[in-house]
Amino acid sequence: MSCEKQLAMLKKLQEMEFVAVELNLYLDTRPCDKDALNDYNCAVEAIRKLVREYEEEFGPLLNFGMGGFSKEPWQWAKGPWPWEL
Repeated sequence: MSCEKQLAMLKKLQEMEFVAVELNLYLDTRPCDKDALNDYNCAVEAIRKLVREYEEEFGPLLNFGMGGFSKEPWQWAKGPWPWEL
């Protein structure tokens, strides 16, 4: 069950990242579109929330960056790797 939940969370995160990238590209050509900017900001906030929830339950998504300081012991190498799911 945990593996299914982990995969579902990763899928949702990928979906929201896709939305953010698409809105980013759209805003590159239409920077004054307030609705698109609002949608982009909502997508970014959703990504932050999903990353936080995922990392609390399954460990870090990245070995540096957004997650902040690593817990002790070192969490990055704690399995499974994405291709092992």
